Amino acid sequence: MKEQNSSRRDFIKKSVVGAAAFSIVPRFVLGGQGYLAPSDHLTKGVIGVGNMGRGHFAYAGTKTVAICDVDKTHLAAAQADLGGGVKEYHDFRELIKSPEVDIVHIATPPHWHGLMSIEAAKAGKDIWCEKPMTRTIGEGKKVKEAIAQHGNIFRLNTWFRFKDDFYGMNVPVSKIKKLVDTGMLGWPLKVTISKHTGFDWKFYWVGKENLPEEKAPAELDYDFWLGPAPYKPYNKHRVHTTFRGYWDYDGGGLGDMGQHYMDPVQYFLGKDNESPITVDVDAPQQHPDAVGTWRRITFTYADGCQIILDGDAKDEKAAYIEGPKGKLYRGFQSDIPDLERKLAQYPEPAPQIVDFLESVRTREKFALNEINGHRSCTLVNMGLAALRLNRSLKYDSQNELFIDDDAANRLIHQPMRGPWSI
Repeated sequence: MKEQNSSRRDFIKKSVVGAAAFSIVPRFVLGGQGYLAPSDHLTKGVIGVGNMGRGHFAYAGTKTVAICDVDKTHLAAAQADLGGGVKEYHDFRELIKSPEVDIVHIATPPHWHGLMSIEAAKAGKDIWCEKPMTRTIGEGKKVKEAIAQHGNIFRLNTWFRFKDDFYGMNVPVSKIKKLVDTGMLGWPLKVTISKHTGFDWKFYWVGKENLPEEKAPAELDYDFWLGPAPYKPYNKHRVHTTFRGYWDYDGGGLGDMGQHYMDPVQYFLGKDNESPITVDVDAPQQHPDAVGTWRRITFTYADGCQIILDGDAKDEKAAYIEGPKGKLYRGFQSDIPDLERKLAQYPEPAPQIVDFLESVRTREKFALNEINGHRSCTLVNMGLAALRLNRSLKYDSQNELFIDDDAANRLIHQPMRGPWSI
C-alpha cells in the first residue's frame, strides 16, 4: 500500500508540472499509472489548527496526516481530535515540503493566506484555503500567477455559490442565478446585503484601541504568529478568536463574512471576470490599528449593477435584488406573478465541479478557484481600502489598480515584515 501511495503522489506531482503547460490534464491520462481509485484517500496537511482548522479534519475522501501550528495548545487539541500519531510541525514550510502530503489546507488568519498558498503551489501541492482568499488585492494576483505557473488545483472555502441554501433566501444560489439569467428582473440589478435581506455583518469583530502590552504565553510563538505582519506588542485580543478586529490580520465583519456573502452575488451577476469601477463608503473615521464598523458600502460596475452593503440596515423593506422589471425579497419572495411556473420553463445554470477531490483527480478547476475567488476577494479588499481611507475610490478593473490614488494603491501591495516576502 505504501508503494501504491508513493506512485499516486508521484503521478499527482507529474500532473501538476504538466498542467503548467496544459491547463487541463485529459481524463484518459488518469487511467494509467497512479490513477486515483474512488476508494483511495488523498492525504491532507492542515496549517492552523485552531477552531477553524480542527473543523475540517474529516472532509470525505481525505485523510489528515500532518498538522501545523505555532501554538502548542492547538497542536495538542488537534492530536486529541485525530486520535494521536499525526505528524506535527511548528514551521509550515516543513509541512508543505512533506512528500506524504497531497493537499495543503490553510486555516490560518488571512495575513498568511497568500504567502502560504504561493509556497504550497511552488511545492506542487493542491490547495484548500479558507476565506478571505488573501488580505490584499496584490497577494491575490500573486496567488493566481503561482497557480498558473505550477498547475495546482485551488479551492477557496466558501461554498454558497454551489451548495446549501443561501442564508435568508432559503434556496440555493443556483435558483437565484437562474432567475437573474432569465432577464425577468431586468438589468442592471441592485443587490442589497443587510440583516433585513438575511445577512449578519458580525460587527462584533471590531478591534480595541490602544491595547496594553502583555506577556505572550509560553506555548505561543507570537513572533511566528505575526509572520509578515508589522510587529505590534502582544495582547491576547490580537490573536486567535479576536484577530479579525485588526487591519494587520483581517478586516472585521467585512473581512470575515464578505466573501461568503458577495461571492455568490458575483456569480449570479456574471461578474467572475471583472471588478466594480467605483466603491463608495459611509462610515466613521477608522482607527489605524483597530477595525471599526461602517454604515454603508456601495460597489458599482461599469454596466450600472450595484452591490450595497447596508451596515445600518435602515431600509426594513429593502429587496435583496431589485431590477427595472421586478424585485426579489428575502425567502425568495418576488413581485413577479406566477414566478415558479415561469422559472420552470428555463434551463438550469451550467454545471460546475463541486467536489474538490474530483478536481484533484481530473485536474479541472474547482467551482470556486483562484481566478473567480480572487475577483470576489477583490470586492472585500476594495471595500476595506475605502473604509480605511474613509473615501470613495475609482478602480481600473482590467489592470486591477485604483485610479489616481497612491494611498489606495499602497494598500494593494503592502510590505511584509522581514524575512517574509512574496
